[in-house]
Amino acid sequence: MPDVLLIDDSPVQLHVREAVLRSAGFSVLTATSAEQAIKLLHDEAVSSGLRVIVTDHVLPGARGDSFVRELRSLRHTVPVVVVTGMHDAEPEYAGLEIIFLHKPCPPEHLILRIRQAIDRVA
Repeated sequence: MPDVLLIDDSPVQLHVREAVLRSAGFSVLTATSAEQAIKLLHDEAVSSGLRVIVTDHVLPGARGDSFVRELRSLRHTVPVVVVTGMHDAEPEYAGLEIIFLHKPCPPEHLILRIRQAIDRVA
């Protein structure tokens, strides 16, 4: 079972983050769209062991806080980390208790924040 669900529509960003997380010892499941991520979360066998969800802020067919609310409705205790280059997007997530990271996000910072998120719910 994967530790991390990583969601990004950019193949380059997805591949780089996946490699970073795998090198840090995480098992990673990837999705390239909001629709694909939601389908994965509906599959109990796939998603029951998730420890954190890492998503881009803007995805085709989904955006910001509404997507995070949908993620949380399916896995309400799993921490969510949002990574974006849109510095003005953070207020959209007020009250959702997410971890908000700005691009570029150094690998060591991403790993640290993911571990902190996991530790908070452990």
